[in-house]
This record gives sequence, structure tokens and C-alpha cells, in this order.
Amino acid sequence: MSTTAGVSAGEIAARSILMMADGERSDFDELVHPRAVNQEGKVEPPECRVGGPEGFYATARWLRTAFEGLAYEIHHVVADGNLVAVNTTMSGRHVAPFVVYTPDGAVDTAFPPTGKTFAVTQSHWFRIEDDKVVEHWANRDDLGQAQQLGWVPPTPAYLFRMARAKSQAKRAM
Repeated sequence: MSTTAGVSAGEIAARSILMMADGERSDFDELVHPRAVNQEGKVEPPECRVGGPEGFYATARWLRTAFEGLAYEIHHVVADGNLVAVNTTMSGRHVAPFVVYTPDGAVDTAFPPTGKTFAVTQSHWFRIEDDKVVEHWANRDDLGQAQQLGWVPPTPAYLFRMARAKSQAKRAM
């Protein structure tokens, strides 16, 4: 399906994945609708939950901070009207605490940096309207990522580091 600007919904969805790794704020303004909702935001920092370009860009900054060299390889893009599925591999190196949150915005878990690299498959789903992303949700291999980064099974020393990182993240809020 082509949009009015001649860019397909699939191209818009693929660009929106790639910009998570290195896009500027202006890229998010161009591709993300002001009403856009990230259905994955419920475990992200509070600033990521606002939706629209601001929230999506906050998600990108959150990921880029924790994972140096963040990159996405796109394998498949399938579109049916304004609904698009994008199969990717996300990769990077864990260099800063990765903090996940409860639905009410409290710190849930903090994973201190391991310096390890990872590459995991993900499927992202988008709804496109007016040549922009209006909704996003995903299925990710979180267990595979956790295993590659040494988060599971956790060693006693890593559990201690997690507790300390969670305490530091709570103080930083």
C-alpha cells in the first residue's frame, strides 16, 4: 500500500525501526504521529510513556544509553494495508544500567552493565496513518537477550550488583 507521499507503509515502519539506533529527534517528528502509542512503553522509563515523537525518541535514548553500538538488521517487512510487521535482529553491547519499570512508573529491575554483546530477533508491528506511525507493539526474545548478557542465570555477585543498581536507579528518580 502506498501512502499519499509515495512512501509505502512498509518503508515507514522499516525506517522507524532503524532510527531507534541512530535517528535524530527530527527523524522522529517526521515518522511518528503526535498521537502515536508505543504499547511496549509500560515497562519503560516514565518519559518514554508520553507517546508521540517525544516518547518514541525517549525510548531510543533509553536503549542507546544502555546498549552501545545499538543496531537493527531488517530481515522481512510484510504489510497488509496500514498494518506492518517487521522482523529484525537487534544487537549491541551492554555498557550502562538497563532499568525496567513497573506499570505505575516505579523501578522494577536494574541490570548493571556486563560489557557483553547480544543479538536477538524481534518482531515489531506498526499501524501507519497519514504517512506516520500511530501504534507500535513488539514480540522480543528477552530471554535470549538476558542469557547472552549474563543476566540469567544470575550469579550471586551479579544479584548483588543488580540490587545495588536498583537502589541507585530509585535514588536517581
